[in-house]
Order: sequence, then C-alpha cells, then structure tokens
Amino acid sequence: MNGKIAVVTDSTAYLPDKVREQLQIHVIPLSVIIDGKAYREAEELDAADFYEMVKVAQNFPTSSQPAPGEFIQLFESLKSKGYETVITIHLSSGISGTFQNAASAGELIDGLNVIAYDSELSCMAQGMLATKAAEMALNDEPIDSIIGALNKIKQAQDAYFMVDDLNNLQRGGRLNGAQALVGSLLQIKPILHFDNKEIVLFEKVRTQKKALKRIEDILQTAIENKTAEKAYVIHGNDPEKGESWRKHLATKFPEVIFELSYFGPVIGTHLGEGALGLTWSIK
Repeated sequence: MNGKIAVVTDSTAYLPDKVREQLQIHVIPLSVIIDGKAYREAEELDAADFYEMVKVAQNFPTSSQPAPGEFIQLFESLKSKGYETVITIHLSSGISGTFQNAASAGELIDGLNVIAYDSELSCMAQGMLATKAAEMALNDEPIDSIIGALNKIKQAQDAYFMVDDLNNLQRGGRLNGAQALVGSLLQIKPILHFDNKEIVLFEKVRTQKKALKRIEDILQTAIENKTAEKAYVIHGNDPEKGESWRKHLATKFPEVIFELSYFGPVIGTHLGEGALGLTWSIK
C-alpha cells in the first residue's frame, strides 16, 4: 500500500467543479491583477466577468503565481488529514513559476512525500493529467503506476491554439515583439503551440478558417499515430464558436471523444478574448 495520496493542481487546469469534487482534487488558485487589484482565479473572478472587466480596464491585466506559503499551508493541511503523498500537477514551468513554488514548498514539509509534476502545458491538457492521477489515487494504485500513466498521457499530448490579437502575448512577455507586429500588420492568424515548455509560433496562416483546418490536419495525424483518443476544444469567452467547432470535429472524427473547455482569466490575460484551442491525448 502507498498510504493515502492527494492530488493537487492549480486553477489554470480549468476543471469543471463537478469533476474536481468527485475526484477530490485540491486546487490552488493563481491570480489576475486588473488595475492594481488582485483577484484569485475561480474564487473571486470567473471567466465571463474577467473578459468584461478587461474591456474597460485602464491597464493591461497581468497574472501572478501562488506564493510558496499557500502551498505550504495546503500541504500541511493534507498531512494533518492523514495523506502520506501529494502529487501536485501544474502549468508549464516555461510560462509560470507555479511549479517551482510547489516543488520548493514540498521540500519544506517533513513526513510528507510531495511529487511536483510539470504538465509542460496548461488548461485542460493539465486537467487531463490531474483527473487521471486522481482517478488512480482513488483506486489505490501505486505511485509509480500513477506517474507512469501521467508520463504516457503527457508524451501523447499536444495542444494548438490561435489568437485573435497577438498583442496580449507580446505585452505579457510570452511572445517575441517583432512577431506580434508582423502578425497584426498582415492580419495573420498565427497557430501557436507549446514547445520545450514555452509558447512559440508554430505556423502563420492567413485566415481563421485555414488555421482551424491546419489544426484538424495535425489532429488527423495524431489519430493515425494513436495518440488522440480524447480532445478538448478550448475557447476564450466564445462558447458558441467553441461548441460549433466541437460539433464539427465530433462529426469529422467520430473515433475521438470531444468536450468543450475554456481559457479562464489567467491564461486569458495572455491569449485574449476570441482565442480558440484544441488539445488531445490518449485516455
């Protein structure tokens, strides 16, 4: 036996409340700062309100990671409840210090085995890892098996997204400034993805329609390689557009399960309203 295992993730996994509660996943929120005021994601600010507030904000919103003290408090609380191991899964260490803060905090708790896991992605790609870990932990599976399963999912995972406006990524320091300028001048719809834990330009496409088609072609290859069994369409405050693409994909690729998710406030500060993404992996 492993002893009790707890699963922790952060708010950028954008897990549905029902899933979080059913699987007993503990969530540490990141924050967004709008005009000097910090809001804890999901706790003090939901996605719809965030996008409305940004429209009238004086300054560009920014995001901030949880302090190590928040992790220490949560880990101590889990230890007091009889947990012996914590698997804490976070957004890519290439775009946030959250993973590092979780790892550092874990080293300070005596008598608790804290395994910090870098998703190397974010949003429901990270959420898929957290739900898998939690399902296995509830079934009393050994730690090595859980980490092995996470590694398999991560290896098969991919995520592509396009943004309506490159300025958010440029101002947030997540994309090179020259690329942003070129994109806005030529009305380019860039396709972005995670490479080596960072958000980079994958390809420049002229229209949104062509960008979506290109992402579908990449998905087709993943299906042929048996690395796409479940996928999430992710939208930036445009559920209608997201659902429309989800339905189209479900018809075109009936062998894949497609669900709808969203870019919440923290990731929304970087991608902006109207962004659309697709992430997939094995089940």
